[in-house]
Amino acid sequence: MVHKVAVIGAGPCGLTSVKACLDEGMEPTCFESSDDMGGLWKFKEVSEPNRASIYRSLTINVWKEMMCYSDYPIPADYPNYMHHSKILNYFRMYADHFKLLQYIRFQTKVKSVKQRPDFSRTGQWDVVTETRDGYEENHIFDAIICCTGHFNYPNLPLKDFPGIETFEGKYSHSWDYKGPEDMHGKRVVVIGIGNSGGDIAVEGSRVAEQMYLSTRSGAWVIRQVSDNGLPVDRFNTRFVHIMFRLLPMRFLNWLGEKKLNSMYDHAMYGLKPKHRWDMLFSQIPVINDDLPFRILSGSVIVKPNIKEIRGSTVVFDDGSTAENVDLIVFATGYNYDFPYLPKNAIYKSGHRIGLYKHVFPPILEQPTLAIVGFIHSDGAIMPQAEMQARFVTRVFKGHKKLPSNQAMIKAVENDTKKIAKNYVVSKLTPLQVDFVEHMDDLAKDIGVQPNLLWLFLTDFPLFKKVLWGPVTAYQYRLMGPGKWEGARKAIFTQYDRMYQPLKTRQLNAQQSSTTGFLIKLSLTFMAGGAAIYYIHRNPTTISTLVSKLRPQSV
Repeated sequence: MVHKVAVIGAGPCGLTSVKACLDEGMEPTCFESSDDMGGLWKFKEVSEPNRASIYRSLTINVWKEMMCYSDYPIPADYPNYMHHSKILNYFRMYADHFKLLQYIRFQTKVKSVKQRPDFSRTGQWDVVTETRDGYEENHIFDAIICCTGHFNYPNLPLKDFPGIETFEGKYSHSWDYKGPEDMHGKRVVVIGIGNSGGDIAVEGSRVAEQMYLSTRSGAWVIRQVSDNGLPVDRFNTRFVHIMFRLLPMRFLNWLGEKKLNSMYDHAMYGLKPKHRWDMLFSQIPVINDDLPFRILSGSVIVKPNIKEIRGSTVVFDDGSTAENVDLIVFATGYNYDFPYLPKNAIYKSGHRIGLYKHVFPPILEQPTLAIVGFIHSDGAIMPQAEMQARFVTRVFKGHKKLPSNQAMIKAVENDTKKIAKNYVVSKLTPLQVDFVEHMDDLAKDIGVQPNLLWLFLTDFPLFKKVLWGPVTAYQYRLMGPGKWEGARKAIFTQYDRMYQPLKTRQLNAQQSSTTGFLIKLSLTFMAGGAAIYYIHRNPTTISTLVSKLRPQSV
């Protein structure tokens, strides 16, 4: 029976894993190598080796209602898209509310995790940790949850850029980027058009002499501010998800691409991906409201992949050049690794680490090792990591039994084939999942998936919110293990929390309504008066119109 659990990392995945352990009556110990929680979202002016890093201006590109934990809504007055400092504050409030801090050992690094000699019988692990002062300590745990993420090891593919050794300026990875201070008056090339590359190109273009954005394959660019000024995330609904299952993907891609190109033609802007034609839903898009305008204003010039570098000249695949380049920023993604885990615990499948349900290594004799938050998707990591942690702790506690190793390996290989079929995958992006599908798959195993038919019969107002509204994590607290009494209210008030931070200038709603009514009434009288005047001047108008509508005899 699992009782003592080691949680490695106190970022958003680690925090929710600690809580999930407590909810199932287990005793977690969380090891965090830094001096604070938050993981990726803890900003530091100097990047630390083997740790995720963010830049000073970073604002999350997920709506707050779609990124919060299922039983702790983000405060109503917080902005809909939050700066990293607000996100860190939210994590601190979450940890304080559920009294998680007492289970976290800060400035303690996990050096190694190994199966004990009797692992096949007990499933236990030997864990070696090291404090900041260099003091090593040995521990025995019943189970391990790894929450160290996949943004720790920058990928700097210098060998793919001939002539980089001749470059006369400076180059760095986006992992090192903190702000545009070093770009003032400079000519800059950003390589890579992911979300970080787009952000850096936009921010740097405001101070640089010229900004170039080099992309090998292009990208679809989506705005956060969608129709009527509302967050684009609100379209991630169960109804939309059902339509994706019923309608042909070719039609959905055509419809989505038409919508995006109606805002700005991706081919004209040099952004359109060059992969297969149904690319839109085959990769996670770039979310950036400012990039199209920076391109339109000439502040950012989109270029193809780099062919070679000659001193301070960058030559692109199409033969064009950027002269006198001072700085190159490699926004070229990250490698992933778990250096503290034994090699025999890792199962490789294609480009990725193969995990059953994207959580459990399928080759261990005992299911007492889990990796939480090791995915990419079209949704925020926080609610997905929370769902994974709830599933993991149910397995640890014995409430859910996993299939045989052979069956899990088969499921992992099927997932790998499915990912390769539905997404554009590479060594750096092998982990894509669909947000709603992944959440529902885990929720079904836990026993917390919303039952639409039951809601339709017993609570129709809630049924409408669950079907037509955004798939927020509160939906997975309506029923089953871990049910939260506040879930229904949280769902009914999620749009209130969206509008609250926008109410910074009070308007007289009654006056606005009266004015609108008077305008409509005036237009009605004007149209009616014009019709009467026209008929008065042309008395035969009505009889002529009626004769045209009367069926003609043959």
